[in-house]
Amino acid sequence: MILISAVLEFKNQEDRDRCIEICAPIQWDTRTQEEGCESYCFAADPCVPNCIQVYERWESEEAMEAHFKHPTYARMVEALGSCNIVESRNRMYLVAKDQPVYHEDGTPRVMPIFED
Repeated sequence: MILISAVLEFKNQEDRDRCIEICAPIQWDTRTQEEGCESYCFAADPCVPNCIQVYERWESEEAMEAHFKHPTYARMVEALGSCNIVESRNRMYLVAKDQPVYHEDGTPRVMPIFED
């Protein structure tokens, strides 16, 4: 699994809000048209008025690589380029293990998080 996390900072809240508006249909198309896309969300940060939080989850490295060649990716790049982004901080992660945050009884998992 591949996770992508980013923070996009805009010149002002108006630019951020316009970006959310024009990018929403592209997000939907990515979610519904691209095989291996498990999550794809560019959402307003509720605490910082000129920022968007980005969260993507891809089934595999191949799915993410295909995304970068897909027309929806090109549309997103074009849309973002028109929105006065002043900074982008982004990272991708290869996830080797995952499990629910909570045990079946509802209590959170604590260290060690992963038990063999």
